[in-house]
Amino acid sequence: MIIPNILEQVGQTPLISVKLDEFSNINLYAKLETYNPTGSVKDRAASYILKDLLRKGIIDQDTTIIESTSGNFGVSLSAYCKYLNLKFIAVVDPHISKINEMLIRANNAEIIKVTEPDNYGGYLISRIEKIKELQNTLKKSYWINQYQNPLNAKAYYHSLGKEICYQIEQIDYVFLGISSGGTITGVSQKLKENFPNVKIIAVDMEGSRIFTGRSKKRYIPGIGSSIVPEILKEAYIDDFVLVNEEATINACHELLEKHNVFVGGSSGSCLAAIKKYFLHREINREINVVCVFPDRGERYFDTIYNKEWSEAIIKLQQQETLLEAVPAI
Repeated sequence: MIIPNILEQVGQTPLISVKLDEFSNINLYAKLETYNPTGSVKDRAASYILKDLLRKGIIDQDTTIIESTSGNFGVSLSAYCKYLNLKFIAVVDPHISKINEMLIRANNAEIIKVTEPDNYGGYLISRIEKIKELQNTLKKSYWINQYQNPLNAKAYYHSLGKEICYQIEQIDYVFLGISSGGTITGVSQKLKENFPNVKIIAVDMEGSRIFTGRSKKRYIPGIGSSIVPEILKEAYIDDFVLVNEEATINACHELLEKHNVFVGGSSGSCLAAIKKYFLHREINREINVVCVFPDRGERYFDTIYNKEWSEAIIKLQQQETLLEAVPAI
């Protein structure tokens, strides 16, 4: 089969086995979303949403697409907007990796970077405020709004969720990183239809407000949020696990060194969460656990795979933990 454009080759990503020496009864399978055209799971949403909007006549070539992004969705949208002859503005913040910023620019998209953090120490709310400003100034625009747009969840229901159901006959647990909420909402809906007893475990970063309502500064993009996305009201979540940057960094390096899997931050968060979740749980039978690895490791050369950066963040986090443990006078 000849493919007219590489961006049409979305999905059908491999599901690989990852052996966990410390958990002999766990069969762990990872869905490698790095094999999508631009290298992340966000290609699924970008392609699905834009094509659906064009088909329905909601947007056209005179529409400027705008979206808040920490990186991957911006890369995906910039590529698909260029392919579909649409203008695109990505609203980002200082946490975006240099590589992601360069990829977005390479696709002729415009970048607006907010620099003032919001009241929770992050930048998401600041990015959304900038989006609303753009809506008032641009003649014809469409905000994708991945945090509320039901098309975001539908994209993963019809593609990623469906693929996982075809690739494995039985699933006991699924671990999914959470940020905008689209992936876990769509995938959980599809998997619960096919495997009613499956447990959906959300993986979140310490400092995210999604489950605890408390926030603090986070250093790894792509996981966690300063808001509770509206789209999560439609998700099926049985439990959640909070991990920190140190566990995430260590898990990323473990995946590369032991399994030759070179992936990004939220993938490491998922592996760290799986280990944390099952550490004190008795597993008296073999279980199948599926997780999703959303993106490539190359986008984290200047952070997770940079020794100086990693050591500095781990040291900073350890200091913050000590300060939190000191009782207020």
